[in-house]
Amino acid sequence: MSKLKAVLFDLDGTLIDTAPDFIRVVNQLLAEDNRPAISDVSIRATVSAGSRALVQLAYNLEAGDEQVETIRERLLKLYEKQIAIDSRPFAGINELLKKLGEHNIAWGISTNKPEYYTRLLMEQLPLDPSPAIVLSPDQVPNAKPAPDSLLIACEHIGCSVKEAIYIGDHERDIECGKRASMPTIAAAYGYVPVGESAEDWNADYTIQSARDIWPIIEELI
Repeated sequence: MSKLKAVLFDLDGTLIDTAPDFIRVVNQLLAEDNRPAISDVSIRATVSAGSRALVQLAYNLEAGDEQVETIRERLLKLYEKQIAIDSRPFAGINELLKKLGEHNIAWGISTNKPEYYTRLLMEQLPLDPSPAIVLSPDQVPNAKPAPDSLLIACEHIGCSVKEAIYIGDHERDIECGKRASMPTIAAAYGYVPVGESAEDWNADYTIQSARDIWPIIEELI
């Protein structure tokens, strides 16, 4: 690849550990309905699949069940009020962003989290230096795994896809990077679905900790 100019991240499970807040609000919702709590592990493994998947998991519902949207609206109202109580950057992320800034490497976010909740989270968890661009699915023509967000991010930053790298914790993220012809890093420390292994996604690199990112970047600059 060409000399690296940009590092792009997925949000939930890659840049920010948002699972603790989802674990709390999902079980709070279940308690309101006099239903038993479900395990932290199962919620954590489902966060990257989105709020509908969390509702289906918690209430044992099939996709398309008419109850899903009603319960999902309640879940999102709870989440909106508690979006950054326990969420934090993964260990090593703050130091990584500082190093990127020191080397004049831009960074950005491509997430499937809706823009409203992404903005709310980022406002409450400001990162330094600030991202060059943050893109949610409602801001691009096609959501991941389509490559649109990565192509738009590179155009905004002013680099080619070969001068950027994408980091994500879901196979969808790696597919997105590949469809953009961009090098990829699979974050095995993130919210990998039960029964899957990040090693099987055929990313260019697979890491076990966010602290493993900088050594890769350092080789590419």
